[in-house]
Amino acid sequence: MPLPKIDEKYFISFLVELLNITSPTGFANPAIDFVEKELSKYKQLSLSRTRKGALVAKWEVKSDLPPVALTAHVDTLGAVVKEIKSNGRLKLSKIGGVQWNTVETEGVWIITSKGEKIRGSILIDTASGHIYGENNTPRNDAHMEVRIDAKTTSAKETRALGINVGDCVAFDPRVEVTNGFIRSRFLDDKACVANLVAAIKSIAESGRSPERSVYFHISNYEEVGHGASAGIPDDVAELITVDMAVVGEGQESNEFHATLCIKDSGGPYHEGLNKKLRAIAEKNNIPYKTDVYPFYGSDGEAFWRAGGDVAMSLIGPGIDASHNYERAHMDGLNATTNWIMAYLLEK
Repeated sequence: MPLPKIDEKYFISFLVELLNITSPTGFANPAIDFVEKELSKYKQLSLSRTRKGALVAKWEVKSDLPPVALTAHVDTLGAVVKEIKSNGRLKLSKIGGVQWNTVETEGVWIITSKGEKIRGSILIDTASGHIYGENNTPRNDAHMEVRIDAKTTSAKETRALGINVGDCVAFDPRVEVTNGFIRSRFLDDKACVANLVAAIKSIAESGRSPERSVYFHISNYEEVGHGASAGIPDDVAELITVDMAVVGEGQESNEFHATLCIKDSGGPYHEGLNKKLRAIAEKNNIPYKTDVYPFYGSDGEAFWRAGGDVAMSLIGPGIDASHNYERAHMDGLNATTNWIMAYLLEK
């Protein structure tokens, strides 16, 4: 039986809306709320939250087989206010693997503890070309600052705006859809959350069900290394982490295929489950690559390190310029959604 049809228009609409929701690690609840609202449309799912704030959707079916799980994360890179400078500008502390040179001049939202949003920009503290000329200032924590779009020239005036140390600073995603490409910050890993939601939608609307019970775990602390360390039930036998594939020099992955990661910085994934996923992809004519990511870790590994006793693999669409201004193509995104559906529907 052919796989259910993917609703591409829905996929893009859902992903664009999710990308535009600010959700740095520790401040990801608005994105979790959005995904929960979307999944609440499907009566097949029972929804719950972990105490850490992750979303778990269970699709229960009658089967003698143990359940499986898939996980993807909505939390993103970002920052918090580290210091309010004497000139009223802000020093930041990074959330996750932010590279300052990739966000220099980017627009930001400062989200105060009371929920107010104040606009600003990330700049080097020697930004003016007419003063500093050729600028060789290091792009590091000491020299990057937020220029606030409000009348402030002192720490006192900035505090009067309601800004305090510890407030969230979210970078603009700058989402654009063109010629089958989606470019934006934070496709890692919101694209893969869209893969899961689109797969659920397609299977549910086709009138079919997974061959065994499945948990969909939407993580909110992946970018700092412990997202799925909790929240995967003990009875799960297999865990598929759905996260971006690294595209660049020396990599097999590209934007037009899904990828099976064999090994990353945490070591190799489960050989038996990897073989099963390859066979499923080949049976269903799903275009895929295999690859190795030297500077990469996943939520699945967080679960393994926490003592999770599951077979675990990692698949995902190719994402160009990871942790930078990223880009994906619908070919790779569709391949990943189809792989998820084929895995869930495999007898």
